[in-house]
Amino acid sequence: MTTEGPDEPDGPDVTATAAPTGAADRFREVQSSAEFGELRRTQRSFAFPLTLAFVSWYLLYVLLSNYAGDFMGTTVLGNINVAFVLGLAQFLTTFLIAWWYSRHAAAKLDPKAEALRARLEAGE
Repeated sequence: MTTEGPDEPDGPDVTATAAPTGAADRFREVQSSAEFGELRRTQRSFAFPLTLAFVSWYLLYVLLSNYAGDFMGTTVLGNINVAFVLGLAQFLTTFLIAWWYSRHAAAKLDPKAEALRARLEAGE
């Protein structure tokens, strides 16, 4: 014999968390605003070229590792070869890009995003 419990909804109650129509309209208004478009352009103009450059740099490293074994095996100092130096440069590049993006975001993106957020919360 099984006992049935109270009817449970299949998922979360979205009606309790849905934004009022006025808030949804404000979100759409901000999203279509010139300030939001400028924020997106600023972020994309920094992130996309940098991402493309880093992926190209990474693929160059992979291709050199596969097809230029003699070059990558060239000794630089003691037991350190070109492959090791370029591999470490991959890590250094990753950290430099993260640092650079953090500075860019703090200087250019965060103030614009904060202004949009404040305007949205104020209901303007």
